[in-house]
Amino acid sequence: MKEGIHPEYRDVCFLDQSNGFQIITRSTATARETIKLDDGREMPLFKLETSSESHPFYTGTQKSVDSMGGRVERFRNRYANRTAK
Repeated sequence: MKEGIHPEYRDVCFLDQSNGFQIITRSTATARETIKLDDGREMPLFKLETSSESHPFYTGTQKSVDSMGGRVERFRNRYANRTAK
């Protein structure tokens, strides 16, 4: 590989702001902030609004559109017998 043309690939921390969940991974992305971890390491910090720990799909709290008053079922019943032109 050529020297000096590749971005720095290092450990970074992604922090879910909704619940404080931290993910340590490797990335080439640049960050403005840093975080000091419990073990003394300091690394770039990326703040997230949602992660797999807080997203409704992954936590099982997502609501189905069908459970909202039966709108989908009423639509299907209303237009079931119509054919496309």
